[in-house]
Amino acid sequence: MFRYTNYNTILKNQFANRVQKISIHAGFTCPNRDGSKGLGGCTYCNNQAFVPDYCEPVKSITQQIEEGIQFFRKKEKYASQAYLAYFQSYTNTYANIDHLKSIYGEALQHPQIKGIVVGTRPDCVDDAILDYFADLSRQTYVMIEYGIESTDDKTLEFINRGHDYQSAVDAVHATAQRGINTAAHIILGLPGESKETILSHADKLNALPLTALKLHQLQLVKGTVMAKQFETNPELFHLFQLDEYIDLVVDFLERLSPNIAVERFVSQSPDGFVIKPDWGVKNFEFVDKVNKRLKERNTWQGRLCVASSGVRGAGYGVRVPGSH
Repeated sequence: MFRYTNYNTILKNQFANRVQKISIHAGFTCPNRDGSKGLGGCTYCNNQAFVPDYCEPVKSITQQIEEGIQFFRKKEKYASQAYLAYFQSYTNTYANIDHLKSIYGEALQHPQIKGIVVGTRPDCVDDAILDYFADLSRQTYVMIEYGIESTDDKTLEFINRGHDYQSAVDAVHATAQRGINTAAHIILGLPGESKETILSHADKLNALPLTALKLHQLQLVKGTVMAKQFETNPELFHLFQLDEYIDLVVDFLERLSPNIAVERFVSQSPDGFVIKPDWGVKNFEFVDKVNKRLKERNTWQGRLCVASSGVRGAGYGVRVPGSH
């Protein structure tokens, strides 16, 4: 049994099967790339580092889905799994509503696609877009995944996000209020953030109506502004060793409400992209290490979370035999 709220287990139970996301590149850009709110994009981002080979914007949405399904069908044990279309690259609501309807409509017309996951920025949604997703969510699975990255405005400015944390608060509330599954993405270890600042992200996220959360260790990726910053000012950075990061994740989980399911702890970039840290650990291996460390420390998600009563742990805590 997990000592944290595992979103993949929730999703598997919802679909009564294993669920696989198929990444799709729909040709979007970002407002901090095209000059609307800045240039150059986020300082840590090289989009090629997390886009599968079959994702090319010159291909249609349908072709990318077909190639993605064929890619995963190579593994016989996954032959009967459910598929979600995952619009991951750049800002996937940064267009007019008619264009969005065309793209997401094409994905949902595919007979093997059971829903969509849309990665976007909190400053790139409005009432019309959210109302459209709300209508879709009454017919199929919809998850809106916001790149929040940090709850500290100084950090957001340093990494060239082009929005503040309040934008994230407003977007998450507006999305969840419409009954749409709402996720957030946070990077642990951004330059200038102390351990207490990192852990305070959990406290702030607890106040949001989030369905799920993705955690991501800071990685220096080739071809990014941040990689150049590291070369000239390495003192700004603290890059975690594997065991150190595992303990940080456990500390984070202790302060995170178990009402927020955790989808991921780490990110993996293809060979040749990562400068450091490169731990050589796959996602499932890292999950095993986190579960082991939680057990070793006899702790669980939400143990130190402050409930509405003001009492730590009151009404919280994943049900773990012998842990209460």
